[in-house]
Amino acid sequence: MALSIKPIGDRVVVEAAPAEEKTASGIYIPDTAKEKPSQGTVVAVGTGKPEEPLTVKVGDNVLYGKYAGTEITYEGKEYLIMRESDIYAVL
Repeated sequence: MALSIKPIGDRVVVEAAPAEEKTASGIYIPDTAKEKPSQGTVVAVGTGKPEEPLTVKVGDNVLYGKYAGTEITYEGKEYLIMRESDIYAVL
């Protein structure tokens, strides 16, 4: 998937994974009680800083902070733009 958004510097664009629909015991979670997802897929990366190149790449599944990034809607889809330092791990 080619995304025409090009982040600047050390920022990345992440498509969040869908929120869990039900618990491990089978109880369905209503929309009002769902938590924000904390993992997603990187869909675009910036150029990085000259002294510190980016370590994530397009297609990586990542874990990030619950309140990390800025939510945007582009072409009807929800994305997060965040700094690479807001990403905790690559899965």
